[in-house]
Amino acid sequence: MEYDPTRPKWQQIADVLRQRIFSGEYPPRHQLSEVQMESEFGVARVTIRKATAALREQGLITTVTGMGSFVADPDGWNEEDDQGGV
Repeated sequence: MEYDPTRPKWQQIADVLRQRIFSGEYPPRHQLSEVQMESEFGVARVTIRKATAALREQGLITTVTGMGSFVADPDGWNEEDDQGGV
């Protein structure tokens, strides 16, 4: 992935993940692997965690301690969030 130097990487990664969620590529209850995303996006885990924190705030994912992050059911999504950034 080529990054836009004018925007933080975590925001750009969050945009990609958001698009995958809305397109159905990542269906509800799909587990998001931090290790896999680190490798795919070529960034540190702290960057991945910032991206997932943003998606969690928007209600797009949920995180279960000791289990990981999962795509939330669509009824938990905030309406205005599907317009952002992608």
